[in-house]
Amino acid sequence: MQYTLSIIKPDAMKRNLQAAILKMIEDAGLKSLVQKTIHLTAEQAQAFYAVHKDRPFYKQLWESMIECPVSVQVLYAEDAIKKYRDLMGATNPSDASEGTIRKEHGLSIGENSVHGSDSEKNAEYEIAQMFSATELIEAALKIKLQ
Repeated sequence: MQYTLSIIKPDAMKRNLQAAILKMIEDAGLKSLVQKTIHLTAEQAQAFYAVHKDRPFYKQLWESMIECPVSVQVLYAEDAIKKYRDLMGATNPSDASEGTIRKEHGLSIGENSVHGSDSEKNAEYEIAQMFSATELIEAALKIKLQ
């Protein structure tokens, strides 16, 4: 079993697409371990995207992530990272394949509706940025008890 972080970004949240995106995720065979809606602070968004801090789009990226609340989920499945990245589609929605989240809901490279971890190492880092150990343990126990 593999875990990955999913974020439904502000551009999708403002257009009330959370339910539609979550349905696409579920239909693709990815399960949600834990989910919440949070409003990131500037500091949280900057830390989350620190890997891009020397890139020209960094400021625009983190600023866009604090415009309104985002929906964050820890998804799991066999090969969850690849499965979710395939479902997300190309960063540029115009390059994304039919049936992907970004093709269906993305507006532009910057407003591409979702984020997903790109490696196991980044998934661990990103999940820890968004969820406490207590939240993760409680969610795992609930699933185990079902």
